[in-house]
Amino acid sequence: MFSSRLRHTAGRNRLALALDARRAAGLPVIDLTLSNPTRAGFVYPPGILRALAHERGLCYDPRPFGLPAARQAVSEDFDRRGVRVPASQIVLTASTSDAYSLLFKLLCDPGDAVLAPRPSYPLVEHLTALDGVCLEHYGLEFHGEWIINVHGLRERLARGHKRVRAIMMISPNNPTGSVVKPAELDAIASLAHEHGLAIISDEVFADYPMTGAACGSALSQQTALTFGLGGLSKSAGLPQAKLGWIGVGGPAPMVAEAMERLETMCDAYLSVSTPVQAAAMELLTAGAQVRAQIQRRVRENFATITGVASASPSCSVLRTEAGWYAVVQVPAIQPEETLVMELLERTGVLVHPGYFFDFDREAYLVISLLPETAVFLPALQAIFREIGQLR
Repeated sequence: MFSSRLRHTAGRNRLALALDARRAAGLPVIDLTLSNPTRAGFVYPPGILRALAHERGLCYDPRPFGLPAARQAVSEDFDRRGVRVPASQIVLTASTSDAYSLLFKLLCDPGDAVLAPRPSYPLVEHLTALDGVCLEHYGLEFHGEWIINVHGLRERLARGHKRVRAIMMISPNNPTGSVVKPAELDAIASLAHEHGLAIISDEVFADYPMTGAACGSALSQQTALTFGLGGLSKSAGLPQAKLGWIGVGGPAPMVAEAMERLETMCDAYLSVSTPVQAAAMELLTAGAQVRAQIQRRVRENFATITGVASASPSCSVLRTEAGWYAVVQVPAIQPEETLVMELLERTGVLVHPGYFFDFDREAYLVISLLPETAVFLPALQAIFREIGQLR
C-alpha cells in the first residue's frame, strides 16, 4: 500500500528509548545535541518578527522564484559574504530541505544517483530517498584536517555503473566543521564539467567560521552548473521563519536552462509564504545581531571543549574550521551507542554518537557548540570525567 520511498524502521533505537525513559522518570537531561538557536539563550532584537505582521503580507502576488524585493535581499546577503549572485539567479524556498527536493527533481530521474560526502548530516539520506534518488558517497577523511578524497571521487565517476547527476558538497560540513578548500572546489568543478554533472553546495553554516571572515562559496567558480543553498535558519538564527534560498551559478547557458525549468517547478508549488518574503530584508538585517551572538558562542565553546579535552590524554577534539559542532575522538573500548547511553545514565548529559553521521569507524562523539556556557562547561567536565574512568 505504501511507497518504498519512506524507509520504515522497526522502531526507535536504544538511545531514543533510554532518553524517553529518563524524561518520563522526571530525571534531568543536559542536551549537548542542541541544534535549535531559539532554545539556546540568545537575545533576539525586540520586535524582530514584527515585519511578518505588516499589511503588505495581505497581498498575494505569486511569483515562482519569490518576490523581487526578497530575492534582492538574498542577493545582497550573498554580497555580504563576498559572493556575487544577481537577484535574477536567486530562487526562494521554504527551507533548505525544500531546496534539496526541488534540485533532486530538477536533476534526477527516479533511480539516478547523487554523490555526497561521508561523514555528513543524516537528513540527506532521507531527502534523497523521498525523491526516489540513490545516495552514494565519496570520502571525507581526517589527516590532521578533513580533506576530500578527490582521487576516490574521480575513480567512482570513471566506473559509471549508475547514472550520477550531481556532486553534493556540504561546506561547512555538519558535523566535521570542514570547509571545501579552493583546490578541492576546482577539482570537483572540473570533474562535474567533465561528466556533465551539477554541483549542489549546502552552505548553511557559512557564517560560522572559527576564525576570520565568512566561508567562501562554490558559486565563486563558473566551470560547472552550481546551486548554493542557504537560509534564515542558520544565517539569522530563525528556523521558524521558514525561508531558504538557492543561488544558481555557472556557465550562462546552463544557468538559463536551469532557471527556466525551475520556474515551471516552483510555479507548481509556490511553497514560500508571502509574509516572510515581504519581511526578508528586515529579517536578514535584524538577524545579524543574532548571528554575531552565535558566532561568539560557538567560538568560545569550541575553545572550552578543546581546553577540557586536553586534560584527557585518551581524547582529542578534531580540527574544525566552521559550524556549530565539535567532533571528539574517544577510546573505542565499547560501542558508541553503549558509551552514549552510559554517559546519559551517569551524568544526565546527552551527546550524539558518531555513527549517526556515518563515520567510518568508532569511536567519536558529536557535541553541539550552541548551549549556554554555564551549562556547557560543567556538562563537558562530567562526561570527560566519566570517559577518563573507562576501562
